[in-house]
Amino acid sequence: MKKSYYFNSYEEDLVESKKQNYELKKDYKWIHNNIIYRLCSSLIYYIFMLVSLVYCKLVLKVTFINRKALKKANNYFVYANHTLELGDVFNPLLMIFPKRPYAICSVANLGIPVIGKIIPMLGGIIIPRDIHNMIKFNEAVKYYAKKHPIVIYPEAHLWPYYTGIRPFNNTSFTYPVELNMPCYVFTTTYKEGKKKPIIKVYIDGPLYPNTNLPLKEARKILHDEVVRVMTKRSKESTYEYVTYHKKQ
Repeated sequence: MKKSYYFNSYEEDLVESKKQNYELKKDYKWIHNNIIYRLCSSLIYYIFMLVSLVYCKLVLKVTFINRKALKKANNYFVYANHTLELGDVFNPLLMIFPKRPYAICSVANLGIPVIGKIIPMLGGIIIPRDIHNMIKFNEAVKYYAKKHPIVIYPEAHLWPYYTGIRPFNNTSFTYPVELNMPCYVFTTTYKEGKKKPIIKVYIDGPLYPNTNLPLKEARKILHDEVVRVMTKRSKESTYEYVTYHKKQ
């Protein structure tokens, strides 16, 4: 029997952690230069790389389409649809290797048992709830973008196995425009399998911002192009493993 979700809007969290309202500590740091922290962070990353290899290939049995396109750019931003609870953690690690990606994450992820505590060390850049900390957060994104690909799930909310593309705003496209960096689009798609869906992730890009335009106009154009590419690729999904129904 298929699982179903009922929703009021695309802004809903349909999958919640036990500590969904987790709050950052007042002394929370986004940038770490401590050598011990960085060594531990690297160790955790390589452990998770091995886990991702096993999980993505043996459990999800995911196929990456056009991975060679990532060789066309050095550092970049990635925009992806958000439809796999663990796959969206592990897939980018495997796709982007040997580069080490960082990812913009909701603060609610820190409330996930066990793994939540190590998400920052794995490369999670946590979005603060407090607007006063957004300056530090933005500084961290730009700091890590100098050396690492940055993964963004602009839909923000996890909807398991959802086959469409949900509306999202263009705020996060400020980064590639300001830094004059290219973008890639990762679109996860689903086809019918024997027990679970056949998963394919399509890689498109690089897409470049037009830095000759004003910021708001340039990020809107880049946003619209990413939406177009992601929507087109989502048509490769031909099977609904989970059904979604808008509440009346």
